[in-house]
Amino acid sequence: MAESSIIGTRIRERRIQQGIRQSELAKRVGISASYLNLIEHNRRRIGGKILNRLAGVLEVEPSHLSEGAEAELIATLNEAAAARAAPRERAEEFAGRFPGWAQLLAGFYHQNATLEQSVRTLTSRLTHDPHLAASLHDVISTVTSIRSTASILVETKELEPEWRGRFHRNINEDSARLAEGAEALVRYLEAAPDTEAEIKSPQDELYAFLSEKGFHFPALEGEASEAMVNVVLESAADLRSEAARQIARGVLLQYRRDAARLPLKPVLDAVAGIGLVPEALSAALDADLPTLFRRLAMLPETEVGPVGLAICDGSGTLVFRKPLTEFSMPPVGNACTLWPLYQVLAQPQAPVEAVVRQAGRDAQIARTLTVSEEVRPAGFSRPALMRAHMLILPDTGQSVADQVRDVGVTCRICPLADCAARREPSIIAGGF
Repeated sequence: MAESSIIGTRIRERRIQQGIRQSELAKRVGISASYLNLIEHNRRRIGGKILNRLAGVLEVEPSHLSEGAEAELIATLNEAAAARAAPRERAEEFAGRFPGWAQLLAGFYHQNATLEQSVRTLTSRLTHDPHLAASLHDVISTVTSIRSTASILVETKELEPEWRGRFHRNINEDSARLAEGAEALVRYLEAAPDTEAEIKSPQDELYAFLSEKGFHFPALEGEASEAMVNVVLESAADLRSEAARQIARGVLLQYRRDAARLPLKPVLDAVAGIGLVPEALSAALDADLPTLFRRLAMLPETEVGPVGLAICDGSGTLVFRKPLTEFSMPPVGNACTLWPLYQVLAQPQAPVEAVVRQAGRDAQIARTLTVSEEVRPAGFSRPALMRAHMLILPDTGQSVADQVRDVGVTCRICPLADCAARREPSIIAGGF
């Protein structure tokens, strides 16, 4: 049902809410009760003057009757229907006839979305939080030490008083350390959700640093020296740990080499003339695809548009990520094995182009182009070192449905059912 065809329904709902009889409203507006009855049943179009008079009597803005105060509500209902592949044809009518139920359904949908995001955040934190991992390791180590000492005391029937005293002292000290560690862990778990300065992994620090700079570093363009990398790092407040600084240094040195290989102006001119067509850009700029992919991902978004990039090493671990809005990525490793990123590791000489749909609430579609790069050639005494690059671009909307590949983010939070590549059960498949 079209949006404009339920104006009468909105008028009727508003009249009933205010306890006004149909004949009384018709009289106050200056039309017949029979005409108002046809309007309320969406059988007659309504002119601007009558609509304004009705809105005045009903004490509501005319736009609330013509466009619907529930415009946002209808959008939410359509979004919820799209997430569950449900029919959306009568969302407007449902919101108009049953606004209370529609608001309740929309509220559940928003609550569900909030819970799903919480699960993603907590999953990432439990997996990658270095402080949490260290605290748990310390607690487990202390418990193991106490258990070992207690076993000696129980199982050794004849023990010299001096050794028995040492073991008792060890148990006492370990118990105190266990109590302190457990108390500190509880304090951290209770405080972390409310603090703005959560402890981050080196990869999180790197991503925060790159995001804050927009993945672009004008100081490293042109003939920038290696010393300029140090200058950029010195001003990086987001890089707190030494590990993060070392990783960032490697990324910036690669940026400098790529910028020298593909200067900014020729690349921007090529993109302006050709568009984001990597194969054509590679030919025009005489550049290999991995270098071009990295360069495109680190250019200003205002110049080239949104471009995402994921890079993994030969073990499948993500070593670089620049997410696209339509394509989520885990902080590190454990990504979906269905990504083309991993396909090229098994077929290094075969580039892969694929349109993927990421499973989840929004079911976003993106176009991916994936190639491999030999970082170090193989020798008789060593294997080749490989990296895979997956460029991620917004879908143009021309993808054929049966050519779209369904993928996830990580198995733990992926709702895809009966996935042959699943490594572990999904914690949200049944409830979100």
